[in-house]
Amino acid sequence: MRGRFITLEGIEGAGKSTAMEMIRQHLEQLGVDLIVTREPGGTPVAEKIRILLLDKSNTSIASDTELLLMFAARAQHLDELILPALEAGQWVLCDRFTDATYSYQGGGRGIDKQRIAQLEQWVQGELRPDLTLLLDLSVEQGLMRAGRRGEPDRFEQEPSLFFERIRSCYLERAKQYPERFRIIDASQPLDQVQQQINKQLDNHLSHVS
Repeated sequence: MRGRFITLEGIEGAGKSTAMEMIRQHLEQLGVDLIVTREPGGTPVAEKIRILLLDKSNTSIASDTELLLMFAARAQHLDELILPALEAGQWVLCDRFTDATYSYQGGGRGIDKQRIAQLEQWVQGELRPDLTLLLDLSVEQGLMRAGRRGEPDRFEQEPSLFFERIRSCYLERAKQYPERFRIIDASQPLDQVQQQINKQLDNHLSHVS
């Protein structure tokens, strides 16, 4: 039986790293055979591409180059890790996936969504996440949290308007695909965020079983 594919999305400072650990613990306690990964990255080759993408000294990367690098990393990630795991019946939890590309490169950079869709179909075929948890909070709050983490990467040093466009695109996609998106209010205290996440995971598990 094919495994389930769960993705976690959100703007900078939404708390994805903490949420990933919450999700991992909750699913493993329920006996789920789980692989945890991230994008861009997840494999040695894709992690090298991640370094290129996040290095803030790479100021001359064109938007199209950024988009193609994202999908190059994703193609490797799918071939080497995600698809074999799902076919083996394992569940995969991924920090960001193609919804991030629509939001960051589409919403943030202004790349035509149809061009992204063509690459999505080429690289992924029919594969889409079974469940996407969107950690949502205001850009102001997110950037304030992100600023406490240390030196910003190439994306984090973008202006707040860039992240407003990203957040709007994420929420637009959540409306477009309500069957798989679940919005988590990430502005709440951590224990309440965890309750929201656990509720959505339990609901998903009940439908799987």
